Amino acid sequence: METGLNMLIKQESLIEWAREKSLPYKELMSYYRCAMMEVETKFKVLSEDFSVKYDRNPIQSIKLRLKSPDSIIDKLSRNSWDISIDSIEKNLNDVAGVRVICSYQSDVYELADALLMQDDVELIARKDYIANPKPNGYRSLHLIIAIPIFLHNRKKMMKVEIQIRTLAMDWWASLEHDMKYKKDLDFSDQILRELHECAELSDAIDRRMEYLNQQCEKL
Repeated sequence: METGLNMLIKQESLIEWAREKSLPYKELMSYYRCAMMEVETKFKVLSEDFSVKYDRNPIQSIKLRLKSPDSIIDKLSRNSWDISIDSIEKNLNDVAGVRVICSYQSDVYELADALLMQDDVELIARKDYIANPKPNGYRSLHLIIAIPIFLHNRKKMMKVEIQIRTLAMDWWASLEHDMKYKKDLDFSDQILRELHECAELSDAIDRRMEYLNQQCEKL
């Protein structure tokens, strides 16, 4: 836990940094917002194409998230990186975030493959937490990509973190996050075991529902 003095110092430093870098920071954040919109559009196009091909929409929702200034500075500080505009672009991969919620696990991989086939999408990193869940049970497919945005006088490559997961995975992750982070709790071993068990049950339901859907498609 941070002390009141440390939090005050951190807040004052954030205000001072934001004052000095106001315009360049706003410009950079606008570029990240443009990159998120580009990614969102790509997924909407894929969803339309898939809905024609499979007669159903594989995407339940798309959520966009821009990292807050205090979170940006906190992450730079924790990693002993410079607090600067250049440092944000160089060191942080998750300033712009897009979360895609799908119906089934197979949709996750099909959408990811279809996105990465596009010739203006550059894959930087891929972490498959569905095949290899985190110790607490968290599941999702994470992609870090670079995508071009076209400004009035130039093209600029921007990094975006994409999380693709099923409804069940998102339900578990959202509730786990709400319990742990928003309430600032350290879970006991018992709660950790219970959460992991819930994640396993959620995954079992996910797989069962996909099996049932496959059987229905054969009818």
